[in-house]
Amino acid sequence: MTTRGKAAPVATPTPRGLAEQAARELRALGDPRRAAGAKAYFKQFETVAFIGVAVPDVRRFARDLYGRVRGAWTVEEAIAFADRCARQRETELKWVGFFVLGRYRRSLPRTLLPTVKGWLADGCCDNWALVDALAPEIITPLLARFPGIMKELRAWTRSRNLWIRRAALVALVPQARKGERLDEAYDAVMAVAGDREDLIHKAAGWLLREAGKTDGQRLERFLLEHGPKLPRTTVRYAIERFPRGRRLLLLRATRGAET
Repeated sequence: MTTRGKAAPVATPTPRGLAEQAARELRALGDPRRAAGAKAYFKQFETVAFIGVAVPDVRRFARDLYGRVRGAWTVEEAIAFADRCARQRETELKWVGFFVLGRYRRSLPRTLLPTVKGWLADGCCDNWALVDALAPEIITPLLARFPGIMKELRAWTRSRNLWIRRAALVALVPQARKGERLDEAYDAVMAVAGDREDLIHKAAGWLLREAGKTDGQRLERFLLEHGPKLPRTTVRYAIERFPRGRRLLLLRATRGAET
């Protein structure tokens, strides 16, 4: 017997179904001119493909997607969704996967770290914009839940893969910004001091700059001791928040750094 006046319940989409919906809906929002212009911010060797949707809009879109499955999906389904998105071509679709999975940060399993490393190693995250979304959204919460993975992240700084090395640095940025894991942050910077990649020099400088927000004196001492061994780009990024006069003094004091 059918009850009149009651709408049929909406079925919760599967990870595959939601990924397909996300691709259709996000592509419909794209701006080709924005997509073309975004490529100017990347190096020639970085693989980039854009739909043309701004990051804040992608985050809002991801929030809406999460609302469709909230309370119904397990973290395993969210991981499956993120994996499907990570294997899409366009950067915004990959972001969506990371942002939705990030909503499950309190229940992310320890076993997710090898999956994340696989995304980095397999070419799913092969530009700085993807790494810089993935690392704080997924790796940082994993590190908060499972401090023991710091040993693995330390080993990532020695990887031959540029994106794995950058992820190891960027994952520490949110915690360093709050004055946490400063020892690990400084150790990570020293681990990549001899790296030849500009994108690593910038990530290391970014990490130092954030570490200095809560302890500027420690950052200054670190730079005076180790600055001449660091790439010049790293030093310049690290001192951005110092007063101009202090920046000039530190630049002179560390002028033995690579140029």
